[in-house]
Amino acid sequence: MSDSSPLPPVRLHSEAELARDALSTPLLSRAARLARWAGPDTRVDAGGGLVDEQLPAAAEALGLSGDDAAADASEAWRVAVDAGLVEVVDEEEGTVTAGEDLALLTGGSPQEVLAVWLAALETVLADASVPDLDGLLDEGGEIDLSALDWDPQAEAEFLDGVLGNLYLLTAGEDTPGAPVPLPALAASVIVPSDMGEPTDDVLEQVSDAMMRLDDQFRMLEPVGFVAYQPVDEALMADADEEPAAPVDDTDVSRYGMVRLTPLGLYGMRARLLEAGFDAPAVGGLADKGADALLDGTAAYPPGAAQAETEQWLQRREPLDAARELLAAARGSDAGAPLRRLRCQQALSLVGPSAEPALREVLDDAELGGLARVWLTEQGAADVPAPSEAMVYWLTIDTVAAQLAAEGNSEELRALVAGLAQQHSGFFSAVWRVEHPATADVLEAMGRLHPDKKVAKEARKAAFKARSQQGG
Repeated sequence: MSDSSPLPPVRLHSEAELARDALSTPLLSRAARLARWAGPDTRVDAGGGLVDEQLPAAAEALGLSGDDAAADASEAWRVAVDAGLVEVVDEEEGTVTAGEDLALLTGGSPQEVLAVWLAALETVLADASVPDLDGLLDEGGEIDLSALDWDPQAEAEFLDGVLGNLYLLTAGEDTPGAPVPLPALAASVIVPSDMGEPTDDVLEQVSDAMMRLDDQFRMLEPVGFVAYQPVDEALMADADEEPAAPVDDTDVSRYGMVRLTPLGLYGMRARLLEAGFDAPAVGGLADKGADALLDGTAAYPPGAAQAETEQWLQRREPLDAARELLAAARGSDAGAPLRRLRCQQALSLVGPSAEPALREVLDDAELGGLARVWLTEQGAADVPAPSEAMVYWLTIDTVAAQLAAEGNSEELRALVAGLAQQHSGFFSAVWRVEHPATADVLEAMGRLHPDKKVAKEARKAAFKARSQQGG
């Protein structure tokens, strides 16, 4: 994932909702309970971890039992220390006191609560990048580092890459928040994009990555970062063992399904911003000017662009908003046609009270065409007919905007095919249009039109237009 191009915009829950979600996560709530449980007799080791003798009491305070109770209590304590809920007073004595941030969980703002949760998340992510050390203990109970094939930086980068791809899939316009099969997620960081059929070696790497991710996502679920359906235990059983019940080999969910929660989406975006990525969120342009809105939503998917625009409009009076949008839509730069398209889409969300602003630009060479379209769609009276020159200029501007927004889409191909049919002598007239994109649009029409004869006419017209422009 490159940090030079903007990521798709995400739709975040309100900070108040996210803060409530954070407080209800099992791991942070356990960490807070341990921070309140700790007292003068609580002791920690040199690393700040709760001493082994006190883990049973900590587990009991949390209502934990079973084989994992001590480990879960130890993890909750580490989170409490790292998130500022507990502070080590004397490292030599190992004494502790309540941290300053503990009070934020009950009396802080949503942003302050989320800052504590983000600190907890970083602790869990760091732990998730550490391999299982239980099998590496030698006879003396020490870790045999020579048997540990582990590169901390590579492991952290692997997990970051997986989470980055999960963010992209979660932020998608088509199925936002849909669970992602674990094999597909693992393959997204293992299989080269230009590889057709994966080799056996690559498939083995994907399988190994799935097992690592299964452990990691199990660790990330209690902090509220992901919703995870683990890999079916039957898949990891010995081949000679009979399955306990009939299994469906075509059920991809058996191999694990994962998605970022709304809280996880917030946390992942915060991490991406911290790493220098451009990671927009819907609503981020609401307090900016119309120029920022039109430029910022230029690359947004349609649904996100509309949601962003609706929030922007809610903060303004319709007439003022229309005037601001129209002023920002002017220009002859390469991005201007798409700005005008976004302006037209934004104006479709504004009511009839914006009519005076549209009538003010009827004689404007760049805005007069879209003003007439808006007034006609609103059923306004006395809308002057556009000149032929304005019709052709608006046609070029519209196709240029569609090219910028969609590339060679099927919708654009249909538009191109329809234009030549609707206007006799279209190409003999349109090359004369004084629009910066005329030649580019005609070249695109020559490339996209299904009729070879018409396509040739478009290319000839493009040559004339470029010659007229001095190019």
